[in-house]
Amino acid sequence: MQAKPLQGKAAIVTGAGRGIGRSVALALAQAGARVGLAARTPSELDAVRIEIEAAGGQAGAFPTDVSSEAQVVALVRGVVETWGRLDIIVNNAGIGVYGPLAEFSAEDWDRVMAVNARGTFLTCREAIPYLRQREQSFIVNISSVVGLKGYVNQGAYSASKHAVMGMTKALAGEVQQDGIRVHAICPGGVDTQMAGQARPDLDRSVLMHPDEVAEVVLFLVTRRGNAVIDGIQIRRAASTPWA
Repeated sequence: MQAKPLQGKAAIVTGAGRGIGRSVALALAQAGARVGLAARTPSELDAVRIEIEAAGGQAGAFPTDVSSEAQVVALVRGVVETWGRLDIIVNNAGIGVYGPLAEFSAEDWDRVMAVNARGTFLTCREAIPYLRQREQSFIVNISSVVGLKGYVNQGAYSASKHAVMGMTKALAGEVQQDGIRVHAICPGGVDTQMAGQARPDLDRSVLMHPDEVAEVVLFLVTRRGNAVIDGIQIRRAASTPWA
């Protein structure tokens, strides 16, 4: 019988409709967690929910634009009302708009920051009161290698992921005494729709699969150590194009 290290726990995964978020949601559900699926596209969430339920897991679809404070409040409250608790947050929702900064519109800049940075902040803020009620709980922020370095034509995306890294480091110290562990993962190139948009020149066969990122998330949320990990950078090999 397969071990269920997250049996009875409840999680929220944002950006859960596809890519990394979908893989993380499936992995958490397989480990026994009840998963609140959040994203902007209801049809994608329903497909992931059905997949989880077909495998014997529990999930709920909560259509959410994480840049909206009201919708994030409703998301967190909805998950807690459904399962009576909250143990894990995985902030994965993100968008990318690309181009030279000298030609970038303020509207596009604000849109990237609203989803990637503001959305992560809002979800963390709303979840913390419930996470504090658990003996140990977890926040995992999906950043990016561009949260550690910059790439041409990815200035806004890079700035938003640098913001996620700074937020993660500050928050980890603020809530450590509450038993909340805050982590950031900084993947290199992952074979997702966003990667194809950002780097259409890449040979996607050399990129990581979203399941590889999900494995790291599962590792972090099933460890009970007290150490604070500011960030984990993962990449398949030194030759990976985003390394």
